[in-house]
Order: sequence, then C-alpha cells, then structure tokens
Amino acid sequence: MIHALKTVLPVKKEVKTKEERMISACVPVLTLQQGAMEALKKKQKAKARLLEELMLSNRISYSLVTGKLNVSSPTVKALERDGFLTIEVTRKEELPFTFRKEEDERPVLSEEQQLVLDTVAADRANGEIKNYYIYGITGSGKTEVYMGLIEACLKEGKQAILLIPEISLTYQNLRRFYHRFGKQVSVVHSKLNDGEKYRQFRRAMDGEISIMIGPRSALFTPFRNLGLIIIDEEHETSYKSESMPKYHAREVAVKLGELTGANVVMGSATPSVDAFYKIKNGELPMFRLSRRLTGGELPTVHIVDMKEELANGNRSVFSETLRGMIADRLNQGEQSMLFLNRRGYSGSIICRECGEVIKCPHCDISLSQHMGGKLICHYCGYETTMVRKCPKCGSLKIAGFKAGTEQIEEMIHKTFPQAVVLRMDADTTKKAEDYEAILSKFASGEADILLGTQMIVKGHDFKNVTLMGVLLADMSLNGSDYRSAERTFQLLTQAVGRAGRGSLPGDAVIQTYQPEHYAVTYAAEQDYEGFYEEEIAYRDFLEYPPVGHMLCVQLFGPDWKRLSKLSLGICAEIEPILESDVKQIGPGKAALGKKKDIYRQVVYYKCRDIERLIAIKDYIEKRIGSLSLNQEQIQFDLDPMNSF
Repeated sequence: MIHALKTVLPVKKEVKTKEERMISACVPVLTLQQGAMEALKKKQKAKARLLEELMLSNRISYSLVTGKLNVSSPTVKALERDGFLTIEVTRKEELPFTFRKEEDERPVLSEEQQLVLDTVAADRANGEIKNYYIYGITGSGKTEVYMGLIEACLKEGKQAILLIPEISLTYQNLRRFYHRFGKQVSVVHSKLNDGEKYRQFRRAMDGEISIMIGPRSALFTPFRNLGLIIIDEEHETSYKSESMPKYHAREVAVKLGELTGANVVMGSATPSVDAFYKIKNGELPMFRLSRRLTGGELPTVHIVDMKEELANGNRSVFSETLRGMIADRLNQGEQSMLFLNRRGYSGSIICRECGEVIKCPHCDISLSQHMGGKLICHYCGYETTMVRKCPKCGSLKIAGFKAGTEQIEEMIHKTFPQAVVLRMDADTTKKAEDYEAILSKFASGEADILLGTQMIVKGHDFKNVTLMGVLLADMSLNGSDYRSAERTFQLLTQAVGRAGRGSLPGDAVIQTYQPEHYAVTYAAEQDYEGFYEEEIAYRDFLEYPPVGHMLCVQLFGPDWKRLSKLSLGICAEIEPILESDVKQIGPGKAALGKKKDIYRQVVYYKCRDIERLIAIKDYIEKRIGSLSLNQEQIQFDLDPMNSF
C-alpha cells in the first residue's frame, strides 16, 4: 500500500514562486542621455553604462544588468532613488520549459482524422463514454487528432492527460501543444525535482492548467474534472512499471476513465499485440489512419544480409548499400539517421582465448567499454579501467565485442570526414535541455547525420531526412523473452517511418543477420496485420499473453543458498493447490542473476485463466509468514513486459 501511495502522491515539497525583476526607464531618452553624460564626468562608469543601455532598450532584465553589464545592485538602487528608473517584480513563466514562439498553423484534417473527432463527439453527446484505438501508419497525423480531441474536451470545461513513452518526446510534444493551447499546458518528467513535480500537480489541482503531458507518472495528475486520457505510442514497454507497484499505465488509465467518466484514446503505428487482440475480439473500437499526411510516401526499404557482406570481405559495420546511400545524401545536402540499439563504445569485453566475459562485481552483467579507457556497468554505475589481459587465463587477446554508439560515431568520422554528426543516447542526454539542443540542431540542418539509440526512432519529424539506417536489427531480436519479435517489429517499423517525411523520397536500410525472420520482413513491408497473425499463432500455441497469462514470482536476497532454499520452499507450498491447466517454470536464476550484490531468482506460472494466477499470488502472500524470510524479498508481476 505504501508503494502505491508513493506512486500516486507527489512528495509534498513547496518551491518558491520564481520571480523575475525587470528595470524600466521612467524618464525620456534626452534625460537619460543627460544623466549618462553627468555620470561620465563624475567617472561613474557603471551608472553611465546602464543609462546608455536604457536609451537603447526601455526595459531590461535585472539579471542582465547585474551580470553582462556588470552594474552592481547599489548602483541600480541609486538610479532608482534619483528617479531615472523603476524596478518591477513579475512572476516568472511557470512552465518548466522555454519555447521559441512559432505560428500555430492548423492543417485541414483528412476524412479519416475528422471521423475520429466526429465519432467521439457523437458518442459523448449520446452519453456513451468509450475507449478507442487510433491505428495510424507513421506520419498519418495522430498528433493532430489528439489536439482536436483535447480542444473538444477543454470546450466542455474538462481537463486532459497526454501520456508519452519517452522523455525524449517531451520537448517536441510540449512545443506543439504549447503553440496550440498556450499556458494551459504543463509537463512532468523524471528530470524534474520533487519540488517542481509537486508545483505542477498543485497547479493542476488549483485549475491553473488543463493539459498535462508526461510519461506514466503524469497519469496521477490530480485534475478535478478529467475528461480525456490519451496514450501515445501505446505499444511502448516503458508504460509498464518495473518497480513496485508493477502497474501498466494502459490498465490504470482504463480504470481511471471508468472512475472519472473520461475517454481513453490509445494510438500507435504498431499496436501492442495485447491491444490488437482486444481490437480483434471487439473489445476496443479502432480507427484506421492509412494515409501519410506529413508529406511524402513511405520510404523504399532495403534488407541487407550481413552474412553476405562478410562473405564478400566487408567487415565494416556499414554495408556497401548503406555506405553508398550515406555518401549520396551527403552530396545532395540531405540528412540521414542511423539507429543502433546499444550505447557506449562497445558491448561485452571478451577474451578471445577462453571466452571469459568481464562482468560487474556487483551485478551479473557484462561491463561496457567507454572512451577514455573506462569500463562501466549500466545498472549500478560501477567503473573500472580497461582490462589489458584476461583475469582467468592471462591472455592478451581481450577486446570489446559488438559496436556501441560511441564506436559507430568514430567510424562515421573516419568513413565520412566531411559529415557533421550528432549522437543521441543516454550518455549525451543526461539533462532535460540536452534533448532540445540535439533535436533542434538536427532540425535546423546543423548536422548531416543523427546517430542514436531507441530515442531517435520514435515520433520525431524531420523533413530533410531521406535515409534511415538500422545498423544491427538482430540486437533486439535475440532477446531472452517471448516479446523479442514484437519489439523488433515495432522498432524497425518506427525507424523506417522516420525517412521521407518531407517532399523528398526516402530510403531505409535494415542490416540484419536474419533477413528471412518474419519480424524483419513484415516491418520492411509495414504490414502490421501480417506480423500480428503470425505472432498471435505463436502466442496461442505456447499460452503466452495476451491469449494466456503469466505470473512472475521474483525473489531477492544477499545469500544465494538461502534464496535457492526459499524458492524451492515456495514451489513446495504451491504444489498442492496447482491445477492441471497451470504450468510451472522454474525455480531458476533470473535473466540478471545478480544486481548491486543482491541475487535474484524467479518462478513463472502460466495459465489461460488469470484468476487462477491471482489465487496463487494471494496464497503465497498469506503464507509469507511461514517462509522464514530474513533479508529476502518477494515481488509479483502479472504478465511481465520484460524478462526478469
């Protein structure tokens, strides 16, 4: 319960209202000029500087005066006493972002877009509060539909929440919504401190704002009259909380809609298999946006078999096809994007003699090599210097395996020295403003190539990008859980959709070692339904969600032997109540067997009836007292999104 309350309620931490002081001239320019000349005669240079500046600009920021103009506060106050100027204190902009003002040009909606608005309005007029799904190809104008729905919601005197999957989308979405709705918009995200989050929630509660944009935590904005919840890119795994409580924003949004009478609208170019299963079963009305309205057609997709490249003597991470297309774009003055689902300089550090992998001493995960000779753990932050010889066999044949974003950036500079490259990953976007800086630079044409991880393939709209290169499609395909094919299909479809969004035609190159895999071939064809039919047959056969359900019992503890004994004890406790249609998998070591010196074990239960699994969870909770827990912990996850 306490975890649930901490999730829903912000930390009550008041922040002072930010104030901005402005200096305004209160005498004519001629008087200012006379005052400046008098000050110079008395060798009062600071006074003269300020008066001369006021002659040019009637109103100046106080911080500019005391900073760049180097005029002290006593000097400013002296001029105020002499009647040359006044100091005004105004409340600073409440939004935790700043914007460059742009004209709000509203495009004419297509028939498909207008149908969504008309249907939702008609249903509400008839007293029917429904949930809907907008399935639209990349560039089909889902965001315009969202803004139209929000506008209708505000006209009813209600408020709206827009959930977005990644912090990298916050700036872009907020800017578009700000230009339409002005100061009615605010944002919450993980880079805000507790005081700033609390302030935004207070503003929502006090009616100062009507639209909240953010990741899943924005769902708990305390609006008094909520009318609409939009979940953009509904398929994203970040909507599922990996820490307690392990809720999915989609399920919580639907329940919140029931409690408040709000519509829930989900949207994606690649719906989750879970959501599309409900659509197919008639549980969720769907609208289809089939035309690309952002300009241009879907790009031409080229699948490159990297096994053939290797056989032909090309050991580079760039296939000949991709290399030629990048060179062509550079010559034409067009932009390219390169996607790699990995950060750091390289992946695992492996001994080529004995196969030893250099792992973090606190987590059961390989260390990643970064520039400057550092090895870093991406789970706990542990750092050490690069290992020069194998700690197991002493061999000097030890090196990084698989490329990371830093290494790819280095390769681009060597292959295309004339290209200006921007890199966007977790290492280059540590601050919220870093996203804006990189995206705005690329959007304004200051770089030729944008290289990045998943954050570059989702939602961004760059008119001059005519090439998207997916460097290693197999990275997500070889994941250790049943959703690997779904994730790969979604990533590739989103990536392909970044190219050719302007008036110029686009190309996408997918480099893979498994060119025949259905996730790759259907993504290249942008055929979601073809992928879904193949994927759901696999899920049905193996009783995976959404056809069946899974309960993941997760065990944590500092002592491996005690944890193993505990997991066996739990299985023994459960065995008498297990029915024939419930399958047990485990107990066993978790995919990440140790993290921050805490060992992790897991037991899975599978069943088509979710109530049976809930009964198992309830039974374990009741029996926890008899399990002799010391420092061990037990957590439950229903229908987990990631392998534990």
